[in-house]
Amino acid sequence: MPNTASTRFAIASGSKGFTALAVMQLVDAGVMPLDQPVRTVLDGDLPLIDDQVTIAHLLQHTSGIGDYLDENSDWQVDDYVLTVPVHTLITAQSFLPLLDGLAQVFTPGTRFAYNNGGYVVLGIVIERLTGQPFQDAIETRVLAPAGLSDTGFLRLDELPSSAALGYLHETGDRVNTLHLPVRGSADGGAFTTVADMHTFWRALFAGRIVAPETVRLMTTPLHLDPREDLHYGMGFYLDRTGGTAILEGYDAGASFMTWHLIEAETTITVASNTSEGAWQVAQAVSAELDKRAPA
Repeated sequence: MPNTASTRFAIASGSKGFTALAVMQLVDAGVMPLDQPVRTVLDGDLPLIDDQVTIAHLLQHTSGIGDYLDENSDWQVDDYVLTVPVHTLITAQSFLPLLDGLAQVFTPGTRFAYNNGGYVVLGIVIERLTGQPFQDAIETRVLAPAGLSDTGFLRLDELPSSAALGYLHETGDRVNTLHLPVRGSADGGAFTTVADMHTFWRALFAGRIVAPETVRLMTTPLHLDPREDLHYGMGFYLDRTGGTAILEGYDAGASFMTWHLIEAETTITVASNTSEGAWQVAQAVSAELDKRAPA
C-alpha cells in the first residue's frame, strides 16, 4: 500500500515531547515543582533510583538512573530487547519490572545522558498524579487541546488501515510487533501524520497546550547531546541557536524527525515505517538547515 500524507506513522521517541508537556502541565498547575524528588511519588518502588533524582533531572536526561534500553550499548534495531512479554506493556506502570534492579549510573545533575527509562518513570508519575492510564492522560492533556485528531497510542496488534506497519528492514516482510511494547508509552510509540505534526507545532507555540513562558522554558537549550550534535531542553532537541525545535525517533520499524523553525513558523517532517528509511532525507534536511543558521 502506498504511504500518503495522511498515513499514520509510528514516531518512536518523537513522542517524548508529549510526555514532557503533560509533566509541565502538572508543574504549572502546582501539583508538583520541577525540583521535587521523584521518590515522593514512587514511594517504595524502584529503590535503586537515587533519592536526589528530581522531575527536572528526568525531563533533561540528567538523572543518572539505570536505563532499561541503553542506546549506547551494543544494540541492533532488530534485537529482541524487552525482557517481559510485549503484550503486558500497556501502561507506564506495567514497565516497573523492566525498570527495577537497575543501579544508579552517575550522580544526578552532573551530566547529560539520554535515558529512555527516565521518561517511563515520568509516565508513572503522570499516571499516579492524574489517576489515568498514561495514554489517556496524554490524549486529554496534550493531543485534544492541540487538535491532533490523527495522533494517538495505537496497539501494534490491532492497527487501523490508516496506520503503516513498521518493517524492520528496507526489504522483506518482518514487522515490529514482537519487538516493541504492544502499546507505546512515555518514552515513545505514538502514531501521527505529517499534517498533525504541523498542527502540533503551531498549537505548542501558540500556547494551546502549556503557557508560552513554559514553552520557552522547555525549548531553551540546556545540555549538549554529543551523539546528536544537538542541544536538549526539556522534552525537545534544539539546534545550536535555539531557533529550531526538534523531535526525533528511531526504533524497530520506525524512523522519524520533525523540525519547527520557530520564528518562520515552518515545519518539516520526515517519517518512515522502516528502521532506517527516514535518515537519508533527514540528513539532507539537517545539512540545509545548518547552512541557513547564523554562524
